[in-house]
This record gives sequence, C-alpha cells and structure tokens, in this order.
Amino acid sequence: MLTDSYGRTATDLRVSLTDRCNLRCTYCMPPEGLDWLPKDDVLTDDEVARLLRIGVTMLGITEIRFTGGEPLLRRGLPGLIAAATELDPRPQTALTTNGIGLARVAPALADAGLDRVNVSLDTLRHDVFEKLARRRRLDDVLAGMAAAAAAGLTPVKVNAVLMRGINDAEAPDLLRYCLDHGYELRFIEQMPLDAQHGWRRDDMVTADEILDRLSAEFDLAETDAATRGSAPAERFRVDGGPATVGVIGSVTRPFCGACDRVRLTADGQIRNCLFAREESDLRPLLRGGATDDDIAARWRAAVAAKLPGHGINDPAFLQPSRPMSAIGG
Repeated sequence: MLTDSYGRTATDLRVSLTDRCNLRCTYCMPPEGLDWLPKDDVLTDDEVARLLRIGVTMLGITEIRFTGGEPLLRRGLPGLIAAATELDPRPQTALTTNGIGLARVAPALADAGLDRVNVSLDTLRHDVFEKLARRRRLDDVLAGMAAAAAAGLTPVKVNAVLMRGINDAEAPDLLRYCLDHGYELRFIEQMPLDAQHGWRRDDMVTADEILDRLSAEFDLAETDAATRGSAPAERFRVDGGPATVGVIGSVTRPFCGACDRVRLTADGQIRNCLFAREESDLRPLLRGGATDDDIAARWRAAVAAKLPGHGINDPAFLQPSRPMSAIGG
C-alpha cells in the first residue's frame, strides 16, 4: 500500500497524460503558452500502462483519473482507459477535461470503459469565456458536456473557478444551468498554481463568499459530513435535494488530513502532493530495465515522505515550480 508517515493511504492516482493544452486560462498560463515537454521526455503509452498496472495490482490504487494539460490531446487516450479498466481488480476511472473535442470522442471513451468525466466551465457568457480562456470555445465545451451525458459518462461533474470582478457574480447562474441539465457542479477556490506566480490571496473568491452568493438564491443544507470521506468537496443539498452543489475550499478549508491522492506527471514524476516541491523520477527505472518491484519500492518511498499539509497558509509557503498544466489536476 502507499501509506505515508501520518497514516494516510493513497488510493486515488491522478495521471497527467500531457502538459499541453488548447486553452490559455488566465489562472493557469500566460497568453503565449508555455514551453512544452520534449516529446522524448513524455512517457509512452506502454510506460503509462505499466505504471497503471503496478499501481493497481501492487500498490492498492482503486481510482484512476486521467488529466493534463488537456488529456483529450493524447492520441492514445482510449487505449490507456481500456488498459486501466481491464486490470483486476478493476479501478474506477475518470477524466478531467476542458471539454473541447469531447463531443466527438465521448462515445469512444465510454466504449473503452471510462466511468465519468469532470469538465471545467467557469462561465456561461461567451465574452467572459474568451476573457478567461483566451479562446472562443464555449459552445464546444457545452456540446462536450451534453455528449458525455448522452454517452453515459455520468454523473457529469462541472468544475468552476470564480475570479473576482470577472465571473464571480455568475455562481447562481452556473448552478441553475447545471441543475437544469442534471450536472453536478463544484466550485473550486483559485489555488496558487499559475505559471506566472501571480496568485494573490486577496484576489481569491473564498468558499464562504461562494456559499453566500449561492444562499442568496438557493436553500443550501450541508450533507452528512461523515459521508465525505476523502472527497475534496463539501457538498450541499440544493432546495431540499436530491441535487447537490460542492465547494472545494483548498485554501481556506484545507482537507489535507484525509487526502488519498498521488500524482504521476506526463514525464514520469511521482508527486505526493499537488503543492509538493520535490518529485520522484520513475522514468529512468522504466527505461533502465528496473523490475516492477523496484518501481513499486520507489513509489512507496515517494508517498512515505508526504508532508502533513500543503502549507499554503504558512508565511514561508512557496508555489511549486511547475504550474497546474504540467502537474495534472
């Protein structure tokens, strides 16, 4: 098992398949984009599949989420999903995507065994979408969400980040849209993971502010906290239920004590925390003839060294050197 010195066990593997993305969201990267990883540094499909097998059959991984960058840009995605769902025991599989291109490939992903998707949607206004993402692709995102639902990739979860003075007034509209379409909305506090290192606490829309905005138009009732487990979102029944809305307060309401996640970057680095400053490189082992036991041992050691928390609220906190697009969500 992947257990750290504080008694937490990692069972949820986040696999970044690429650092590339076809949007340029302001809270993630600059308008000109970033220098992408060299092709030879990125793990091959066979290498990723091997690590999935080791994680599930030797290390107790029970859930695999494919992320990026934008994972739909990875040509081998359906094959990697199939490789995961064919493992015994079969892990739950999910995909976090910006939704662009999802309308075209949702049926193939479902056929490969994908269980569900999370789609990023920060606004319902075309002008605001272009301001945030620097691309005119809102209609593509909405079409992708509808196609995912039609393909049975449910519940379709929607991730929204509110930016002060840009889209923070849209919280009720986003929730109403998701309720009307049967999607499950979660608001996420903006985290210090932008490539520009321009995050400022005062600019962040907090979980309390989000709940205040929603409560002005909806009746919210917190669900049983005992059922939350390691889930990052605090969930609230909307107008008596059964629909819910989630709020992920990574900064103001950290949940590090229950974290069960471990991350694999597109170039083969194990990260035991989203905000880790250190990584453990599995690529030399993969390409140097190491056994599965060798790889599993390094993986265990990486997780064992996990710190008690992300430290965002510590005055000495430093952002990770990699931005979110290179880490994976």
